[in-house]
Amino acid sequence: YNMYFTPDGRYAIVMAEALRRIDFLDAHTMKVHHDLSVPACYGVNHADFTANGAYMLVSCEYTAAMIVVDVADERLVKLLRMPPHSSAQDVKLSPDGKLFYVADLFHGGVWEIDASNFRVRGFIKTGAGAHGLYPSRNARFLYVSDRIAGTVSVISFKRRRVVATWRIPGGSPDMGGVSADGRVLWLSGRYNAEVY
Repeated sequence: YNMYFTPDGRYAIVMAEALRRIDFLDAHTMKVHHDLSVPACYGVNHADFTANGAYMLVSCEYTAAMIVVDVADERLVKLLRMPPHSSAQDVKLSPDGKLFYVADLFHGGVWEIDASNFRVRGFIKTGAGAHGLYPSRNARFLYVSDRIAGTVSVISFKRRRVVATWRIPGGSPDMGGVSADGRVLWLSGRYNAEVY
């Protein structure tokens, strides 16, 4: 479903969602190096790394859980149970490396998870269908695509709350990215065959 690269650039990491597996592939040849089975993580999906690159926090979309993977040893080290009826989506580390932000499709907001002990610290309500997370290039804001609400919620990293909400009438903002110069946020329209 998603692909990442280890911080040292040695391996590509493929989220083999349907197989409940994380595949480590040689980043140059794409040959399989190691398949990590994660049967407790149904819907293995999005991820981000701790600031030192030692661990990866991975969302389990259909299990109301997250998993922590030791990157160097390529092994599962922790299963983090999320609140009931959670559907964890995109994962992003805060610019200071202290918190992970995890979008929750069903709860309509973003969980804050401590990056040192992987415990839930708080929740920021955004909008229905919170899905994609995109930090601004100046590291001041986190843009949250709320695909059911048809909004983009702007979270201040410093204040840890929503400071603006951008409406996309009739839209379904989903995955995207911020331009290199930081001036444009691009988002796909999941149900609308559009780009915003």
